[in-house]
Amino acid sequence: MSQDRRHGDERVKVGISACFFHADAQRPIFTGKTLQYVEQSVPHWVMASGALAVMIPSPAGDTQKGDASLDDYAGWLDALVLEGGSDVAPGSYGEQPLDERWQGDRIRDDYERALLAAFAARGKPVLGICRGLQLMNVAHGGTLFQDIDTHRPGPVRHRDAASYDNNLHPLEFVDGTRLAAIFEGTPRATVNSVHHQAIKDLAPGFIVEARCPTDGMIEAIRKPGRPYMAAVQWHPEFHRAGEGTLDDRPLLDDFLAAARAARHAT
Repeated sequence: MSQDRRHGDERVKVGISACFFHADAQRPIFTGKTLQYVEQSVPHWVMASGALAVMIPSPAGDTQKGDASLDDYAGWLDALVLEGGSDVAPGSYGEQPLDERWQGDRIRDDYERALLAAFAARGKPVLGICRGLQLMNVAHGGTLFQDIDTHRPGPVRHRDAASYDNNLHPLEFVDGTRLAAIFEGTPRATVNSVHHQAIKDLAPGFIVEARCPTDGMIEAIRKPGRPYMAAVQWHPEFHRAGEGTLDDRPLLDDFLAAARAARHAT
């Protein structure tokens, strides 16, 4: 029985931001059409504790109809997960791309910034994953390294195309933070690493909750106070039991507990 059912509550409803495949005339299926989607392990991770997962489509685009808005979703749902995916566009934090491969997705940036603002305005919890951490940082005035290997070359490979989510590195929680308390008794852990961009300048009002101890790269952030707003650079939805990586269940449970608390408060 799910945690929500055991407590006699209605299941928590968690919105998940959409990824985009923009219109492509060369694509053999849905030719010339824009696709919005989620990678299935994200909703499956959210659903592991009994919550319901709902993808939030962007209402904007050349096929837009009706008057449903992101604020309507923020009012209906209990919490938001900003999932991983394409690069954040350098223009979203006041820079020009240093390489044409790092153009990012400005359309998705604008959609997720509006989504983040809508949930925050209603006091609803937000959890960012990988790109979600970077977007959250940029949306609040922070900046990014456009490419870690270019700007901060070092001994840790934060992205390896061949091993992908099996590329691992150590993680160290910052003492005195909420994340350290959630994972009490586990000062260091091992997480996957599937990113080539990372936080350069931390957004004002945020604190660092975890780093890679080998190179100091920021791996988790939080905006103290309410509403709940936190993010991790690794992919908890990719971790599998018995492989020696961090058991992320406490992170999910803490996020869903904040969602239930926010629901009762409203």
